[in-house]
Amino acid sequence: MNVLENLKYRFKHAGIVEKLIYANLAVFLLVHIANVFNFFFKSKNNFLVEWFALPANFDEFITKPWTIITYGFLHTSFLHILLNLIALFYIGHLFKQYFTSKQLLNFYLLGTLFGGIIFIASYNFFPVFSNEINISVLLGASAGISAIFIGIATYMPNYELKFPLVGFVKLWVLACIWIAIDVIQIPAGNAGGHLAHIGGAILGFFYVRSASNKELGIFKSIKQLFIKKERKLKTVYKSGNKTSSKSVNKTKNQQEIDAILDKISKSGYDTLSKEEKEFLFKQGKN
Repeated sequence: MNVLENLKYRFKHAGIVEKLIYANLAVFLLVHIANVFNFFFKSKNNFLVEWFALPANFDEFITKPWTIITYGFLHTSFLHILLNLIALFYIGHLFKQYFTSKQLLNFYLLGTLFGGIIFIASYNFFPVFSNEINISVLLGASAGISAIFIGIATYMPNYELKFPLVGFVKLWVLACIWIAIDVIQIPAGNAGGHLAHIGGAILGFFYVRSASNKELGIFKSIKQLFIKKERKLKTVYKSGNKTSSKSVNKTKNQQEIDAILDKISKSGYDTLSKEEKEFLFKQGKN
């Protein structure tokens, strides 16, 4: 009981990235426990895989509509889940530096949803899949992870990551490589999986682009929050001399904030000096 309570405590107090990792690991464990029972009872089909995997056949999908989301938490191969969860850990924490936990979950679920839609649509439209439509299923977290990665790469394309033996590489370059790998591998095998990854990537790109253009609340940047605060402050002071001096100070502060935020979008928060971080922190408390 203590072990179970400890697991519950860890899950309850974990961040969204860790919770998604735990959820994927839990489903993976259940799948393999079910495999043990299948072995003893000589059953060839794992009922959890049949219940959670997304079928390519649209008629079969209609009978199991929940699979458009549940497939994004389902893995049967150790290597598959290992690579996906490593990617989710690093990409998810990069995403969390600039977005909220709720937004990350939105990207993961919507990327999974749109990846599933592209998968089903492709198998029911392209003739090349006609012989495989009744036996093909989709599983794995890659579509959701692709949405998160392409989303953050779209939001700050010039952010740089350092790689051993290579040096600094911008996110937009990594995003192009990420998508290109899936595109060129479609004819090589696992076409449905690669199409789903591309679907998630498309969702991540257009979600950020459309939200930025329409200024949706979910994608308000730190800069917009600072600007709103400055506008509210300007209405407080009504006497002539005080208003003039305060307005000058606010304009100067806003210019410094703009410069720091531009630096963050181009190079990342870690490139700020200690003085810049302290200044940004003080302005956020005002």
